[in-house]
Amino acid sequence: MAEYRHTGTGEVKTQGKWRSHYSNVSLPRAWKQATLDGLNLEAVLASPAATTTQYQNSVRDGVVQDANGNWVENYVAQDMFADTTEDGVTTTKAEHEAAYQQQLDSSTAESNRSQRDRLIAETDWWASSDLTMTAEQTDYRQALRDITSHANWPDLSESDWPVKP
Repeated sequence: MAEYRHTGTGEVKTQGKWRSHYSNVSLPRAWKQATLDGLNLEAVLASPAATTTQYQNSVRDGVVQDANGNWVENYVAQDMFADTTEDGVTTTKAEHEAAYQQQLDSSTAESNRSQRDRLIAETDWWASSDLTMTAEQTDYRQALRDITSHANWPDLSESDWPVKP
């Protein structure tokens, strides 16, 4: 969504908000530089989100001028957690982060178990009474059953999964 900054006031609004602000002015659908100059507006350019850690979010923090004099969106990294006190009990930022990580790990583990169960179900027919599984098939199914004891569990990469024979 395009935004524009007023050169006099520094106010930043979307094109729709500026149209409402200048409701008594007939404005073209597409704004060229002459329109911006007439309204004392400068385009605000998009910029990438801030670099964050696992426990941070990138949040918009107004606009700033870049090295070329263009106005660009400004993003900053903001911590997701902080120390809190509720009913006299203080929970530290580290405790909040650990609880959040536990939720992430639990969700990832549940998803990986579902994938494991699906992959085993795809090979259940190998274990039919009228078939004999090869050693590779037996090893594959056992590796799927053992995936929860993998060193990277629950944060498995594609290469951690056994390869279907």
